[in-house]
Amino acid sequence: MPDVASYRDKIRSFSHAVFHSARLCPYPGSCTRHSQARDCTCRPRNWNAREWISGSLFDFGVNTSGQAGNMDISFSLDPYNTLAVRIGGDWNIAHGLPSAEELHKKIASTPNLEKIALDGCGLGEWDSSLLTFLINLKDLCSQRSIVLSCEGLPKGAVRLLDLASAVPEEKDAHKKSGRTPFVSRVGEASLETVKSTGEMLAFLGEASLALLKLLRGKARFRRCDLTLLIQECGAQALPIVSLVSVLVGLILAFVGAVQLKLFGAQIYVADLVGIGMAREMGAMMTAIVMAGRTGAAFAAQLGTMEVNEEIDALKTLGISPMEFLVLPRMLALVLMLPLLCLYADLMGILGGAIIGIGTLNLSPVEYFNETVSALNLTQFMAGLIKAGVFGVLVALSGCLRGMQCGRSASAVGEAATSAVVTAIVSIIVSDALLTVIFDRIGV
Repeated sequence: MPDVASYRDKIRSFSHAVFHSARLCPYPGSCTRHSQARDCTCRPRNWNAREWISGSLFDFGVNTSGQAGNMDISFSLDPYNTLAVRIGGDWNIAHGLPSAEELHKKIASTPNLEKIALDGCGLGEWDSSLLTFLINLKDLCSQRSIVLSCEGLPKGAVRLLDLASAVPEEKDAHKKSGRTPFVSRVGEASLETVKSTGEMLAFLGEASLALLKLLRGKARFRRCDLTLLIQECGAQALPIVSLVSVLVGLILAFVGAVQLKLFGAQIYVADLVGIGMAREMGAMMTAIVMAGRTGAAFAAQLGTMEVNEEIDALKTLGISPMEFLVLPRMLALVLMLPLLCLYADLMGILGGAIIGIGTLNLSPVEYFNETVSALNLTQFMAGLIKAGVFGVLVALSGCLRGMQCGRSASAVGEAATSAVVTAIVSIIVSDALLTVIFDRIGV
């Protein structure tokens, strides 16, 4: 028999809560705080400690007509296929549950059993152990289509038994096991793609309308919010952009030096690093850093506002969330990302100079003169155009996922993750397209 003594305190508090949910307080007329079941002590005003301890907080009821004694179960079968089950003695969870194996065997061995009648005239004090026995017996009767009659039990036990059976377990509460067919998965993925595409196009349309209102001077947002966002997207991003850009320039110089050394052309490391940073790596690495840093932050901020119903409140007040929330974030990134790109170009060139001067034995004057001769405004303009496009994509990705966020904490995390993935994929795809376009027009 399992050790139930360690669960006694927990079951006592549970039983006490069940008492009040069923309005079965042992002292309903004299309970000092019966209206507040959470704080109720079920203590009568004329309280006696000895009576309280002997009665026990955990006792559900007392049948004074029965005799106190050990838990007892007896049964007999009458000619009308009715099994009479007599329950007697004191039922206390501290003493464990009595064995009902013989009763179960009797039920199983009686094929034409139609009804089980419970008789509790011999019951003394009882607690949740009696309810456990009754619930198990009721489940067994339900499985075998046997009628269970509880008329002979105390009214308190009958009411608690009805309360325990009032809310049945949902049939579909557990997830269905098994794998979804491949065709179903493809169909669901296709429908989700179509839905996401529609939401994305609608979001782009609303963002375009908000931008047109800005150009006409009718967009409603707080200028102080735009200033704070510019600071967050600009000055506060300088440390991480500096670190990444210097390391990228250093890596480019290393890669070029390995091959250029074979031809004695180490001086062209400056050309490689300068052009690579100005046209491609400066804008791309800055955009990726901002996607992970700022895009995810935008998604988390808007997602949290969605959870707290702040966006719904703005709509109720007649304020467009697209103008008030999305437009300032988009403007801040579009303005700051080209500037960060220029800064990243400079840091990358300095990173390449560390390798050129320190490893390839080039003088500082030689390295920077070669860099100046290799670069022109066209190279920088190509990078700046890409940076502006990347800024729009990062801002739209973060705000889109934030506005699509569900109303839970996990949904906010999923929105932030999705924003970063969407932004990085958009950056890579757009960079490839812009590179091909620039090559076609000779830029």
